[in-house]
Amino acid sequence: METGTRLAAAVNAEDSGWCHWHVGSSETAALIQYGERTSGPPVALYACAPCREQRGLVPLRDRT
Repeated sequence: METGTRLAAAVNAEDSGWCHWHVGSSETAALIQYGERTSGPPVALYACAPCREQRGLVPLRDRT
């Protein structure tokens, strides 16, 4: 049941201290994109430095 708890925490994370890609805490997370929900406002999705490097993710602040 731990997986469900971690997934819920990832969806509900609203600060940059969480990485949605490896589903864990991070001190280097940056806003990558906004994910859609079936209802309510979009959720901000963050990725840590290692996940950004591995997946080629670019933070929103660095896009032109």
